[in-house]
Amino acid sequence: MSRDFHKFLFGISEALVTDELEALKFLSLEHIPVRKLEAIQEPKAFFEVLQEKDMIKAGNLAFLKELLFLISRMDLLAAHLGSSREEMERELQIPGRAKVSAYRQLLYGIAEDLTPEDVKSVKFLLQKQIPKNKLQDNASMLKVLLEMERNGIIKEDNLTMLKDILKGFRLDIKKKIDAYEEKKKENYSKEKLHYPVSVSVHPAGQGAEGVTPHLLVESYEMKNNPHGYCVILNNYIFKNPYEAREGTVKDGEAVKRVFKWLQFETVEHMDLEGKQMYAKVKEYSKKDHSNMDCFVCFIFSHGEKDKIKGVDHEFVNIKDLLSCFSGSNCPSLAGKPKLFFIQACQGSVGHPAVTVKENFSDHLETDATPLPSIPDQADILVGMATVEDYESYRCIKTGSVYIQCLCNKMELLCPLHKDLITILTEVNKEVGGKVLNGWKQMPKITSTLRKQLIFRIPQCQSIEK
Repeated sequence: MSRDFHKFLFGISEALVTDELEALKFLSLEHIPVRKLEAIQEPKAFFEVLQEKDMIKAGNLAFLKELLFLISRMDLLAAHLGSSREEMERELQIPGRAKVSAYRQLLYGIAEDLTPEDVKSVKFLLQKQIPKNKLQDNASMLKVLLEMERNGIIKEDNLTMLKDILKGFRLDIKKKIDAYEEKKKENYSKEKLHYPVSVSVHPAGQGAEGVTPHLLVESYEMKNNPHGYCVILNNYIFKNPYEAREGTVKDGEAVKRVFKWLQFETVEHMDLEGKQMYAKVKEYSKKDHSNMDCFVCFIFSHGEKDKIKGVDHEFVNIKDLLSCFSGSNCPSLAGKPKLFFIQACQGSVGHPAVTVKENFSDHLETDATPLPSIPDQADILVGMATVEDYESYRCIKTGSVYIQCLCNKMELLCPLHKDLITILTEVNKEVGGKVLNGWKQMPKITSTLRKQLIFRIPQCQSIEK
């Protein structure tokens, strides 16, 4: 990175004060994991993280401009970025241009509008919901809002408790939340007009008049600790030493870190033969999962279409692995989500890139793996590193592109109470946007989940690095 760009960011960082840094961190919560933001104590470190996440770079400062606009540092916008309030207002009106959601802007605006006495009132009314050590006198309103999010008290589609708290002494702000919710409903109704509406046929005498304007999606229960087993089958060293899957240990470490944080009993099994892989999966299907909410299995290996290769070069059908968790074969998990994530190729062809914006090092390898076939039963999700007939990529130093991105997105989005399908869609977007040795990679989600799956974040616990 050029010395001029470093000097440019340094000039802006020197002009920011502590409260403004806290505001910038809060507004970036949808793009940077909480654990990273909490470790940042000065603006220079914040800008470094934005660069790591590719949110700002020389020639693309749109996110920085948006942040400075939102915290009302028009002087910095004008002096360093050549923008004005009017230009930013026009820019952010363009659909899809704003990176900070309307929800996060609303929360930030609320924090700015509340007086110190208002903040004291909010803290008093939250004493039964949030630990007292999080409501100390020096805790800002932004920190209080973050704790409310962490504890599931507020989220993007549920601000009821915040409105109930504010209506007693700040009815004007409560009305702002009402206006936000009304606008969100209007946007939702407009979006529905762009999609075909499926109409269900009701038996005679049971017809339904009209269409329900909002679909309330039920969530799977995630109330036990641990929530379930997270089993990792990680094949590294093969019979043929030239097939060693360098970097796969990094994938195992990332998955263990994230799923231990998510309160799963996490176990890794290394270098299994074909029959051993099947036996291990079957062993877990025979366990009693009555006091569990979920089952997760990661498989890292080589393979061929419809099959996974053991370290002895013997294959196991992926359909057979999934079938171990059918309702009849594993009744204690019936009606509960079963998740399988497979890092490997589904062919030997590189996925062509349409446009090239970045490149990775040459230290990328490919895996060969099967195309899974999901049994015709509910509550199963399979996340594949790539679509049918194409390769997936693994860096020998940092791990596979897909698994590392998945773990990063879970660290980022689980604290925001995003459901699994939303997280995996973000993974698809990020992995699909990369160029890997001149080729593209497109992950695939196959799901028969009947409800939303939202991973609960344990209170007062940060993820270990």
